[in-house]
Amino acid sequence: MADVACFPVNPFSMNAYIVYDETKEAILVDPGCLSPQDEQKIVFFIEEKKLKPVRLINTHGHIDHVFGNHFFANKYELPLEIHEEAVEDMDMLPVICKNYGLPEKPVIKPGIFLIPGQKIAFGNTKLDILFTPGHARGHVSLYSKSDGFVIAGDTIFYDSIGRTDLPGGNMETLLHAIVSQLFSLPDETVVYSGHGQNTTIGREKKFNPFLKHLT
Repeated sequence: MADVACFPVNPFSMNAYIVYDETKEAILVDPGCLSPQDEQKIVFFIEEKKLKPVRLINTHGHIDHVFGNHFFANKYELPLEIHEEAVEDMDMLPVICKNYGLPEKPVIKPGIFLIPGQKIAFGNTKLDILFTPGHARGHVSLYSKSDGFVIAGDTIFYDSIGRTDLPGGNMETLLHAIVSQLFSLPDETVVYSGHGQNTTIGREKKFNPFLKHLT
């Protein structure tokens, strides 16, 4: 059985995740750590739980989700895994950091491209790769059928959805991804979003003001 640990980090209040199971193998998802304090929160948890990070994954390439890629890739000797279409956004990291007046973080090149329809395997756990663009190019979500959760990045939030006014964003594409990829999951599926609190698929079908008309 997989457990999901959430770590709000960076000035954008982005949720970084560690997913791990009884084998102690773990994956890092969107480790958007900008400060050493953020980095150490995650390192401390890994050491406290005696976990072994085996994969480093981005749901998409926006800066708040990729700040910590370089640190964690080097610390745990992991290749970065991301969808090929998301690389263009990720490569803008130094420029956007400068524009925001944030510390400039180095960009690392992907070692593995995520392919929708395939699975991410670690320990005794397998996660389905769902293609959920619209907020960002090459956005993916990670779904555990056996444990009933999806890590949805910035696709959907509690009572909201991802913004579509950034380069590569498209409202029609986003709504199609939510309906076809996420709303096809069981209503009780827990949604771990890139910002804010958890929700469920059923709750968002019923109450999300951006989505009620689609169900």
